[in-house]
Amino acid sequence: MTNFDFLKNEKDFAVFADVAIKAEEIFHIDAEASVLNCRRAMEFAVKWMYSVDAALKTPAYDDSLNALMSTEEFRNLVDSGLLNRMHYIRKIGNIVAHGGKKISEAQARLCLENLFYFLDFVAYCYTENYTEKQYDKSLADKQTETLIDYSVAINPEELLAENAVLKEALTQRREIQEKTYSPKAEPSEFETRKLYIDVALSDAGWTENENWVNEYPLEGMPNVSGEGRADYVLLGDDGKPLAVVEAKRTCVDQVVGRQQGKLYADLLERKFGQRPIIFLSNGYDTKIWDDRYYPERQVSGIYSKRDLQRLFNLRTQKTPLRSASVNKGIAGRYYQEAAIKSICEAFDERNRRKALLVMATGSGKTRTVIGLTDVLLRHGWIKNILFLADRTALVTQAKRAFVNLLPDFSVTNLCESKNDPTACGIFSTYQTMMNCIDSVKDDEGRLFTCGHFDLIVCDEAHRSIYNKYQAIFDYFDAPLIGLTATPKDDIDKDTYDIFELEQGVPTYGYDLAQAVSDGYLVDYRTADVTLKFMQQGVVYDELSQQEKEEYEKTFADENGEYPESISSKALNEWLFNEDTIVQALRCVMQNALKIEYGQKIGKTIIFAKNHKHAELIFKIFNREYPHLNGYAKVIDNYLNYAQSAIDEFSDAKRLPQIAISVDMLDTGIDIPEILNLVIFKPVLSSAKFWQMIGRGTRLCAGLLDGVDKEKFFVFDFCGVCEFFKANKGKEVNHQIALQSAIFDLKAQIVFKLQDIAYQTDALIAFRSRLKTELKEKIAALNKNNFAVKLQLKYVEKYERDEAYEPLSYEDTLIMAEHIAPLVLPENDDVAAVRFDSLMYGIELAYLAGKTYKRARNDLIKKAVALSHIANIPQIMVHTELIENILKPEYLETAGINEFERIRENLRELMKFIPKSKMIYTTHFTDEILSFEWKDAELSSDALRNYKIKAERYIRE
Repeated sequence: MTNFDFLKNEKDFAVFADVAIKAEEIFHIDAEASVLNCRRAMEFAVKWMYSVDAALKTPAYDDSLNALMSTEEFRNLVDSGLLNRMHYIRKIGNIVAHGGKKISEAQARLCLENLFYFLDFVAYCYTENYTEKQYDKSLADKQTETLIDYSVAINPEELLAENAVLKEALTQRREIQEKTYSPKAEPSEFETRKLYIDVALSDAGWTENENWVNEYPLEGMPNVSGEGRADYVLLGDDGKPLAVVEAKRTCVDQVVGRQQGKLYADLLERKFGQRPIIFLSNGYDTKIWDDRYYPERQVSGIYSKRDLQRLFNLRTQKTPLRSASVNKGIAGRYYQEAAIKSICEAFDERNRRKALLVMATGSGKTRTVIGLTDVLLRHGWIKNILFLADRTALVTQAKRAFVNLLPDFSVTNLCESKNDPTACGIFSTYQTMMNCIDSVKDDEGRLFTCGHFDLIVCDEAHRSIYNKYQAIFDYFDAPLIGLTATPKDDIDKDTYDIFELEQGVPTYGYDLAQAVSDGYLVDYRTADVTLKFMQQGVVYDELSQQEKEEYEKTFADENGEYPESISSKALNEWLFNEDTIVQALRCVMQNALKIEYGQKIGKTIIFAKNHKHAELIFKIFNREYPHLNGYAKVIDNYLNYAQSAIDEFSDAKRLPQIAISVDMLDTGIDIPEILNLVIFKPVLSSAKFWQMIGRGTRLCAGLLDGVDKEKFFVFDFCGVCEFFKANKGKEVNHQIALQSAIFDLKAQIVFKLQDIAYQTDALIAFRSRLKTELKEKIAALNKNNFAVKLQLKYVEKYERDEAYEPLSYEDTLIMAEHIAPLVLPENDDVAAVRFDSLMYGIELAYLAGKTYKRARNDLIKKAVALSHIANIPQIMVHTELIENILKPEYLETAGINEFERIRENLRELMKFIPKSKMIYTTHFTDEILSFEWKDAELSSDALRNYKIKAERYIRE
């Protein structure tokens, strides 16, 4: 007798009944074979479900077990708790089949139990006379079967054909019966361990009964018997304990086991002379407690053996940083040494694990980090480091600097090659590392485990630690150093909060004013130039008669009507006026800093607004200055081999002298010879502005005909310098992806629709549909992805129906923070998805009692655009609705039902709206209204304070 004998009573279950029975019958002689049969029985049953249930459609791209279990239709049928049990069978089966690792008897037992719960669910849904059953764990030990038959296989197409006659009846039966199915209770502590913690340990490379021991016996506990059993003890190669893991069930806060874990660590230390690291876990959340060195902290998972072994090895080498000496050949300037010592003090004496360096562009942030790395290596604090930047050029530049200054330190750039990921220094962009965490493996399994790095350096920390990239910092448990050139008063509060610092008080700061005062960077003068059209736009009445004729010819519509004026915002966006560029170029060429006794303009960057703008500047430069052939070049991402063009520009002895850049040269280049910057585009980001200014701040000896570079010029045609002088705004750049924004909007609407005012049949159905869409989005997440695993507690909570009944405001905040950034993009037309976002925003505003005029105006513009192309049959069908939208009273009185009707009916029409505006090039005469030189206003108080600090430092 087995737990699966009930399957024999249903002839329709014959395809998987025998395999399930066999799995239990062979358990006592071959646990691994039992697991394989559990997986096969589950796979056969899943394929059987697809053959008999009309709601399930086999994906065309893949009919593997994982693919079948991952379709939206299947996840809608099987509750998340049961699906977790099924994935456990699949994962353990994969370990046996492909991993080459032995599995324990307990894991095999849990596979049998999980298989029973799944097949019991199948029976509940598809049998006519279901009787409730309980799983009997003892039956597995009573079997005597020894025969194992692996020849059984399933042909899905044959199965579909065989069961075609059953499909209608069984689908109807399942639709009725599944509604009353009650999911099994929360996993017990034992199941939590097996379902979550055991799998996590295997994923981290631990091997059960080899270097991972369950129920480790210990004597000396403060209880009646004096005995206890640690849930897990993880052993090093020498047999000594590296870690003890105290497990609690998923619904219990893991800190409940804090004292237990400490007592186990005490007893293990007494026995082996080595105190283990303590991990506290409930399967979802894990904390590490290295109680002799750091307070407990949240981590993404349990360390691998090599990570723990490295941590213990570093402990034996570690020496205090109080008296650390800085290699002046690497970081020889006083502020670089001071920055290194500030971090050493934070890490050592104040026991911090995060530090933020605010240092002006050109002051040597990378050298400072290399000097710090050298100190930490020599004092035994680190072995593996990760350097992250948001551009490949910055990664390459940083790696090159490390190779030159620390030649004995092994490094690799993941953006160039993944052939040597075992190097101690890993250099990568954020996106590349996001992909490598799950994919890069070696003989021991995943290479980049959560404890792999001893130090992480985050370049441009003010903008790189939010949204999807923040998952990297949540995943890796390592001391974190942030680098930024943004002035400390312009960094937003969130950045300081993440680094656990007071607003405006970085670990160390060294900004442009101080660097100029010290003579390490050069100051700049700004030429504030006001061009008429750039400030006032193009006004028809102010043009000459000939220009008015061009204006009418260019901008008149089919009725002969034309606008009275064109906004300045259109300049260099869709309206390109040649004389505006001519005036700007003449201003620069006449007033720029020059070399070779005034014969050649110094190296200059023109920051253009877009590719069209850059190309037109290039064309007009060549037309106006034909004798300066080769002096100018466009460098943007349209250019093949752009890096070689940057290298040419970087060479002081080669042309071009003028680089016309679209974003590519705003950051990440180090060219001391730059003498002129031309701001020919609006800039609203403080960080971006200071990065651009930083292109010119570097010293250059003898540049001006034997005289050292002492200043550079900034030609500002867009009022950017004045804007940042007048607006000391904070740098907030928390952009959220479109799919994440829609997810968040839907969650908020679901919350709002709970109000008594919205309990109509239509709105109840609307809320139900949105709720289903949210759950489907969550269920579609890949739970094997490291970023999803970090939020597994929330993912599994909000894919369940009960989490939404009711949904609290706090729930919407949790979903926005922990789930929305993970949501996968829609497989849909982008224009339609953008329209969804617009309409959901209008709907939410309506529910909040707001008008949201900007969004409504956008809707009207789209309706106008559709009205102009109403001859398209798909649009013609919705003529009445489009005309209604254009009536002011319609939107003023519309409610949720009307807005949702608009969204549903018009979203598919958005693709017909022309995607780009007409581009116009005009020849109107522009003029310079004002030209004023201004010196950079560096605070005299700041300079005085900096000098006092510098003098005090030198005396000390």
